[in-house]
Amino acid sequence: MNTQDKVSGYDLLRSAHLNKGMAFTEAERRAYHLEGLLPPGVRTLELQVARTHAELAQIENDLHKYLYLSDLQSRNETVFYATLMSDPSRFMPIVYTPTVGEACQKFDHIYRGGRGMYVPISARGRVKELLENWPEKDVRFIVVTDGERILGLGDLGVCGMGIPIGKLSLYTACAGVPPQYCMPVTLDVGTNNHELLEDPLYLGMRHERVRGDDYHAFVGEFIDAVQALFPKCCVQWEDFANFNAVPLLARYKDKLCTYNDDIQGTAAVALAGIFGALRISGQKLADQRFLFLGGGSAATGIAELISEAMTLEGMTIDAARARHALFDIQGLMVKSRSDLADFQKPFAVEHAPLDTFVDAVKALKPTGIIGVSTVPKLFNQQVIEAMTELNERPIIFPYSNPTSRSECTAEEAYAWSNGNAIFASGSPFPPVTLHDGRTFMPGQGNNVYIFPAMGMAVFATEATRVTQEMFIVAAKAVAEQVTEQSLATGLIYPPQAKILDASLHVAARVAEHIFEKNLARVPRPSDIEAYIRKRAYRPAYATT
Repeated sequence: MNTQDKVSGYDLLRSAHLNKGMAFTEAERRAYHLEGLLPPGVRTLELQVARTHAELAQIENDLHKYLYLSDLQSRNETVFYATLMSDPSRFMPIVYTPTVGEACQKFDHIYRGGRGMYVPISARGRVKELLENWPEKDVRFIVVTDGERILGLGDLGVCGMGIPIGKLSLYTACAGVPPQYCMPVTLDVGTNNHELLEDPLYLGMRHERVRGDDYHAFVGEFIDAVQALFPKCCVQWEDFANFNAVPLLARYKDKLCTYNDDIQGTAAVALAGIFGALRISGQKLADQRFLFLGGGSAATGIAELISEAMTLEGMTIDAARARHALFDIQGLMVKSRSDLADFQKPFAVEHAPLDTFVDAVKALKPTGIIGVSTVPKLFNQQVIEAMTELNERPIIFPYSNPTSRSECTAEEAYAWSNGNAIFASGSPFPPVTLHDGRTFMPGQGNNVYIFPAMGMAVFATEATRVTQEMFIVAAKAVAEQVTEQSLATGLIYPPQAKILDASLHVAARVAEHIFEKNLARVPRPSDIEAYIRKRAYRPAYATT
């Protein structure tokens, strides 16, 4: 605790950033008027974390664990982050996907108190005034959503706030971005979810979504306010509908430090998985063909980043794009279709229409299939068997979240391919043992390998922009950390138990690229990785 801080007494115990709870020493309790407000025993941070583990062990329901941790974050963020960082592979699925999906669905019924900034469109003309109410004046990261396309769950309005809160928690827990620099934001422009509009407990604006010029003017005012108040801030767009996500990124990517994790982060983690898969198959990236189930911004973002990575192996961008195809609810995206958006057209193929995904697999002969459809079970037995007939080691990536939306399970992919599939999914699956005794460790192609590390690199360098090349660098840095032992079990991502070390390694690689491209606001240090690690947040109590 900083002695110059004026907060004391009961207010100090209600400050998540400053509160130590039972770890306040006897001297601190006297100095800050805490005597009598706490039981007399003094406990270390380590004991507080152990107590938290014990309490969580008594809670069977993951949503209730989520709520417990959310309350802890509001009371004492040091214990919260120390708990997450003590066992990240255990706690990430609770504070983020898949549990956060259920939390968002029930957000208005389980709301505990203020966290993050809610900016309603009714505040047009006063957005800067609202943002000035945020207690921290040096914000470096904003994760912002308008709640229209939360995971694979659809329009949840302001109930989508759980996503920015959860993502920023992982910025800190997985890559050491100091939490005081992070601000979750929900832009409330209404909702088209009529169940929410009719729910008396719904917490957002009670009208249908505002579209068109009014919407974009409101978002523009928000960005102008952010740049005025927080000039070093990076804005991450999160869970916007495709028809807004793509143009918003295109409009602002060259004007401020910004990126869209659904488009670029998803693409980078997929590319990292592909690099890992190629270490198993022994093939080259330029020789791959991918068929995507889903034709939205996630699919085209992945296809574009793979294409750009292919150009680094000597291909032209047009030739690289021609190696990818999209399949949506209307079937294969062919050039003759009249319903394609501009961002989909580079990946439309010259082919007769095909109505089933398995027919597309047989016709196009991809080396890998990537699911970003949010429709479960579409990687069925016919599809997996067709991929196995075409490829000795087929790449099977059902990336849709949450688990209930996954295109197939790990057990299905391994069983139907007789253990030959190189598998990764968006949500976690347990190890799979086949009838012949072989055991496989399914990888989780979770964006958590990318966006926290990107955030740490941007924080440490004070980067002015986020570029596509930075995501290719990040993908390679993730893949290079996978051991031969892991690859032997089918695991193509680093273990989540060591996510902090993995993220700091990725952050250092990205930071090196930032310095090389003259995008940093700070001088280049002699040892970039040591510099990154020194800047990383570690949960510990300040001493008086």
